[in-house]
This record gives sequence, structure tokens and C-alpha cells, in this order.
Amino acid sequence: MKQLHPLLISGREVLPIVEGGKGVSVSNGRSAGAFAAAGGVGTFSGVNADSYNANGELQPQVYRGKTRRERYEELIGYAIQGGITQARIAHETAGGHGRIHMNVLWEAAATQRILTGILDGARGLIHGVTCGAGMPYKVAEIAARFGIYCYPIVSSSRAFRALWRRAYHKFRDALGGVVYEDPWLAGGHNGLSNGENPERPEPAMPRVIALRREMREAGLDGTPIFMAGGVWFLRDWADWIDNPDLGPIAFQYGTRPLLTQESPVSAAWKRRLLELNEGDVLLNRFSPTGFYSSAVKNDFLRELIARNDRQVAYSRVPVGEHTDALAIGARGRVVYVTPADKRRVDGWIAAGFTEALRTPDSTLVYVTPGKSAEIRRDQQNCMGCLSACRFSNWSEGEQGTTGKPADPRSYCIQKTLQDIAHNGSVDTNLMFAGHNAYMFARDPFYRGGFVPTVKQLVDRILTGD
Repeated sequence: MKQLHPLLISGREVLPIVEGGKGVSVSNGRSAGAFAAAGGVGTFSGVNADSYNANGELQPQVYRGKTRRERYEELIGYAIQGGITQARIAHETAGGHGRIHMNVLWEAAATQRILTGILDGARGLIHGVTCGAGMPYKVAEIAARFGIYCYPIVSSSRAFRALWRRAYHKFRDALGGVVYEDPWLAGGHNGLSNGENPERPEPAMPRVIALRREMREAGLDGTPIFMAGGVWFLRDWADWIDNPDLGPIAFQYGTRPLLTQESPVSAAWKRRLLELNEGDVLLNRFSPTGFYSSAVKNDFLRELIARNDRQVAYSRVPVGEHTDALAIGARGRVVYVTPADKRRVDGWIAAGFTEALRTPDSTLVYVTPGKSAEIRRDQQNCMGCLSACRFSNWSEGEQGTTGKPADPRSYCIQKTLQDIAHNGSVDTNLMFAGHNAYMFARDPFYRGGFVPTVKQLVDRILTGD
């Protein structure tokens, strides 16, 4: 095992071991501070982070606004307050060691406002900002304004080229590094482009060499690249260390930190991680963001798979093979489907999936009355957690809508991520994880259900295991 050398990250030499920032309250100030205290880089999530009352009790994010726009403003207030709270916890936990980063999602709601609000209220506590889930053109400018570093998350050299040429070349000194996130292996939302096959993973090294080549053309030869997605045993990445084709490399861990004592996820979530088998994480496109994402195949995902399978195309008038009349809705409006699809619909209705929900693509999805009521309720309760949501048709633009019908083939991401992050069911909620999560059950480090501290995990990683 080659020795890892410290890297200059966000203004300080630290271990090139980075905690990946994970969604709603799944990496927080305590976990990030522990990574920094261990000499690496801790990353807390700035997406609807938790805050607490004077007694240290969790402050529930309750929405009282009558309109989506009102609830959207409430969400922004919660997000800024929570981000500042977690930054303070991370700073205190780190004890002056390592570096503290915050992760935000570009396509989340009001990212620029929230990022600015958190950085303004937590001055001196945050050293860098990582940002993905979209093309974060403005993050470099915001980072430069607050005198910190930015780390865009990309999945290809082409994405970095676009960021650099459009905006980042103006703020060269603020670019602390680039996170390469493997779009086939990373957990959470993934950056697969339309030209890439989700079922044909490509090796990471040629793609990262291409990224480094692009960075060298921009004069960024010494700027670190964080390798994220699929990293488990560091010994498997020995040929990446001190590799002149790659330049300075740090290794980012998103999944392994879930199973630590400082990790805020529930005991049930940690137990489930220890039980996963290879193939139990599914790359899917159900997310209301429109991006691919990777999550554990539990009852939540199985229901979405089955729901999307109970789908038929329809026409408002008989045309071509769409000859069989089908009455839908309370008023029994007639549409037309193929004879084969009519037989499928009859079977679904007989099985209790009696409610037909229209999609933006002129298809019908069949669900039970209970699921139909839940979907409609979730769409009505939308609090605008994304810049644009295909599930509810919310958009933070002036019109407040994407202009398309709400899509019942997706789900309310804020509802399910908040629930699982706060002791909700690991069976009936979205459970993000990287594709190597099955390694928990195979790695002898976790034998007997052992849950390490972050310090123990970092020490273990540095051995190569």
C-alpha cells in the first residue's frame, strides 16, 4: 500500500480523505467535524439541514403557508438556519483540525440564496463548498465573495470544460479542486448524460485522466481532483496515488461514513447496511429532479417500479391501433388504448389498481385508491424544495410551475428524505446508497455488527483497508 501524502485543500495541508456530503441531514455537523478532527475533510449537507431549540431538541420543519410560494419561503428560512447550526457544530467538533466543507445541490430550491445566507451567518466556519446535481455556474462567484473555496462536482471532462469556460475561469483562485463523481457507482443523484448508457459502466481512470488533461489546459495542473463513487479499499486505488497522469488526487467516501458512531442515520438504517447484497442498489430515474439516482431496492423503490410498469399509452380519439374505448376518472371520460393494453388494464383493475392517473407523456398509470390519494396529497402539499419538480410541477420561476402536468410516476423527495433521516422506515422511504454498499457485509472490519467511530474508520482507510 502506497503512503498517502497530505494535500493542500482549502488552504491547509490535510489527509486526502474526504467525507462526501449526503442529502437531507445524512451528513451533519457532528460527522463532518469528526472527519476534520481526524485530519481529513468533513462535509456536512447544506440541504434543509437540522436546527435545534434552546434545549437542544430537534426543531421540526413544519410548513404553515397556504400556498406553495409561502411554503417555499419557509423552506429557505429553515435551510439557512439549519446550515448555520450545522456549520457551528462542525467547527466546534473539529477543534481546529482538518477542513470543513458544505455540500449543496444546484437544482435544489433557492440554492444561491441559501448558500449566501449560510455563508454570511457562518463566516469563518466553512472552508469550502461542494456542489453538484446540475451545473453550478454561480458557486465560484459566491465562494470568491466570501473568501472560501469551491469544489464543483462533475462526471465528465466535458462538464468541467463548460463550467470553466462559462464562469470559473473568472474565479481561478476560488477553485479549490474538482470532484469527479462516478455516475454509475456513486450514491444519491448521478450525473449520467443522455449519451451515456446506464447499463454500461465506464472505467473511472480514463475519464479522470481526460478531466486532468482539461484542467491542465486551463493551468490547473496542481489543483486536486477528488475521486468519488466506488471507493472502498484504498489498496484497490494504489495505481492512482502519485500517478503523474492523474496529478494530485484525494479520495472521497460517501457510503462508508454512513456506518459510524457519529453518523446521524438511524439504528435501523445502519442495520440494513450490514445486510445488503451485491446488486441491492438500483440506478434509476424516478427522481423528481429528472436525474438518475442510486438507492437501495426496498419496498419504496419496488412500488415505484411496479407503478411505472402499470402504464399504458392512450389517445383522446381512436387512431391507429388505439381502438378500444376506456373510461377513466370520476366522470368516466373515454380515451382509447390498444386491445392488448385494454386487457392489461382490465387485469390491473381486477387486482385493485382502479385509479388511472394521467402523465405528461399521454400515458395512464394505474394505482390503488389509497396510493392515488397519497400522490395527490403530496403534490398539493409541495413546499418547493427543488428549483423545478416533475412530480408536483412546481418551479421557483415567476410562474410557479413547469408548465407541464404533474407526473405521478415520481414522488415527493422532501417528504421521504426528511422521514428516513429522522427515524422513519427504511422499507417505505427512499434510501440512497452507493453501489458498493454491499461491502459492509463482506468487509471483516464490520464483523459482528461493529460500528466504528469516524477516527477508527479514517485510521482503517489509511491502512489500505
